[in-house]
Amino acid sequence: MAAAGVRERFGSRAGFLLAAAGSAVGLGNMWRFPYLASENGGAAFVLVYVVLTLLLGIPLLLAEFAIGRRGQSGPIGSLRKLGGRGWGALGYLFVLVGGVILAYYSVIAGWTVRYGLEALLTGFAPSSAEHFAEVSSGADAVAFHVAFMAATVLIVVGGVKGGIERASLVMMPMLFVMLVGLAVWAATLDGAGAGYAVYLQPKFAEIMHPDVWRAAASQAFFSLSLGMGGMLTFASYLSRDQNLPESATVVAFTDFSVAFVAGLLVFPVIYSFALQDAVSASTIGALFIAVPSAFAAMGAVGRVVGLVFFLVLALGAITSTISLLEVVTASAMDEYGLSRRRAALLAGTAITLVGVVPALDTDVLGLMDKVVGELLLLAGGLVLAVFAGWRLRGPVREELLAGASPFWRRQVPWILLVLRFVVPAIVAVVLFFSLRGTLAAVAEFAAG
Repeated sequence: MAAAGVRERFGSRAGFLLAAAGSAVGLGNMWRFPYLASENGGAAFVLVYVVLTLLLGIPLLLAEFAIGRRGQSGPIGSLRKLGGRGWGALGYLFVLVGGVILAYYSVIAGWTVRYGLEALLTGFAPSSAEHFAEVSSGADAVAFHVAFMAATVLIVVGGVKGGIERASLVMMPMLFVMLVGLAVWAATLDGAGAGYAVYLQPKFAEIMHPDVWRAAASQAFFSLSLGMGGMLTFASYLSRDQNLPESATVVAFTDFSVAFVAGLLVFPVIYSFALQDAVSASTIGALFIAVPSAFAAMGAVGRVVGLVFFLVLALGAITSTISLLEVVTASAMDEYGLSRRRAALLAGTAITLVGVVPALDTDVLGLMDKVVGELLLLAGGLVLAVFAGWRLRGPVREELLAGASPFWRRQVPWILLVLRFVVPAIVAVVLFFSLRGTLAAVAEFAAG
């Protein structure tokens, strides 16, 4: 652990890249991406997603990297130091968003652990819908939420190098290997070809549909963990010789690769077990109802595959929860001079208590995701793009050039141009539609 007054550092470039990739890779990659692809033209969605990752994801990722390394502090300190006192409010928004997302995300992560243990110890329940209704809320959900948060706090207490980096160096390769293994297994299923046909053959008529672009932009934004300060915080632990444009590209490519391979797993399962209707009905419902029922129908083999499947989901979840807790922990350390141990314990305890509410009521969980995980996340990203592209474009340019290779130095002017003009326009459009959806969700919750 670093001495007082000395900012911690990642011990290696690989450690930083895997930690940042772990922040991006999560449950959204391994289920939400295939779900959106199935609902929005299959390969047409994948193509649009790649384009928008280049136009939206990487520039915003670079903005967070540049601000974090330049500010050498968490979101609040870096934004206040670089933009003035008023911009510190954006940092507080990042901390709020990251903390609230972690509060309900860990509840879902707890479900993955429970289902993995059931696969190992008892097998999947014969009535998966009734079982999910029983375990998704109540005392059991609270217990698994608390346990998952405890594991997250334990890793963050270990520090940047000894906790976050060490965990990422172990868990991310494990996740990749197991996910690829599951995708290879899925290729052997009867009906896998029908799933691949939907996933890999583009319906070009769908490419120009506005819903496809909205869904792809939203997924690119959420998948890369933008707008919550995680990437900014990790970048504050970097030295000036790190090639930021190259690093952002590696993280974005890794994030997409996990999502793409997840599709090679999910689509064969969907079509082999005729789960299309279940998938269309609900992402969470399909993940914890339809898929376990398919594994249950496979007998002993299904228990083994199900164990690996939910272990992959749990690994993806904890690499994300680590970064979310680090945002709050680093901010508490910077703003109040707390030790890492005390900051992580206090932040983790507070977030765990908030998470008890969505653990007791899945309707509250859904509303929190709409308001914070979509609307406020997008709003923060839009303001960040304006700040980095207009208010701080000189320092951001310097950070992107520092440590960059000749090839990437030539790309910096184009990156800045996209950050200033293209990114705000795209995020503003997505934010508009997200606002409509959020207001509808709030009204439905209030009426219900």
